[in-house]
Amino acid sequence: MKKQPVYSPEELELLEEIERGEWQTKPLTAEEKERYSQYAAYTRSLGEKRQTTIRFALNDLAAVKAKSKELGVGYQNIIQALVHQYATGKIKLEI
Repeated sequence: MKKQPVYSPEELELLEEIERGEWQTKPLTAEEKERYSQYAAYTRSLGEKRQTTIRFALNDLAAVKAKSKELGVGYQNIIQALVHQYATGKIKLEI
C-alpha cells in the first residue's frame, strides 16, 4: 500500500494556489541565483567519491570478500554500503 504524502500547512496552501491557477513565478535576483548555485554545488560535492586507504585484518577482509561473492556484489561496494549505513545512523557500532 502506497503511503499518502504528509504536507505542511504552507505546502497545502501552495498546492491549493497552484490548483486554482493563482500561483505565479517571479524571477530570481542575481544574489538568489548565486546562492542557489552555491547550494547546488555543495549538494553535488556531497555525492563525490574519494579514494582512501584503510587497513583490515586479513581474516576480516577475507570474510567480507566471501560474503560479497555469495551476494554477487563487489567487496568494496559491501564496505561502502556498511560505512554509509553507519554514517546515516541505520546501523550502530558496538565496541
